Amino acid sequence: MTIVLILAGLCILLMLLERWGLANALELTFKSDVKRETRFLAQYGQMACTVASVLLIWRLDRLRAAGICKALLAAVIGVAIIATLIKRLLGRVRPRRENAGRFLGPSLRHANFRESFPSSHSASAVAFSAVLAFAYPQAAIIFWMLALICAALRYVMDAHWPSDVIGGIALGYLAGILSCRMFF
Repeated sequence: MTIVLILAGLCILLMLLERWGLANALELTFKSDVKRETRFLAQYGQMACTVASVLLIWRLDRLRAAGICKALLAAVIGVAIIATLIKRLLGRVRPRRENAGRFLGPSLRHANFRESFPSSHSASAVAFSAVLAFAYPQAAIIFWMLALICAALRYVMDAHWPSDVIGGIALGYLAGILSCRMFF
């Protein structure tokens, strides 16, 4: 829980810095293989990755598969739903858009330009890694590196503000830990 509180504090600090113009969009351009590789890594922990992992776990670790797979699905699907609800409630505008960084308030309709906070990609990647790191501690460093790369790419690719990414990491960590407690 301490980690979540630290991340929440960092998220608030970053929001203040962003409001003052100190953490703006990077506006980088990626080409050819670098572009394809970053897009691949940016999908770590998303639904296709989660389903493929569940199938692999089911085949390779049958004794523990039920608990691990339930925790993985609950963490990733649960955090995606919660992140979407928060996005629709707050309505933060993405970088490089009109009114960038502003919170426009609630909306029931999907509008990608106003669904920046929190980063659901970051949340899903961290929730995914939290469960896998708990289940397979020998590979924890790899899972955490992939989650942090995915999260960082959300900022580098101008999809989110730094505070969106940190908020997503905090939300994903909490979801992953809760799912592990429920299913292990």
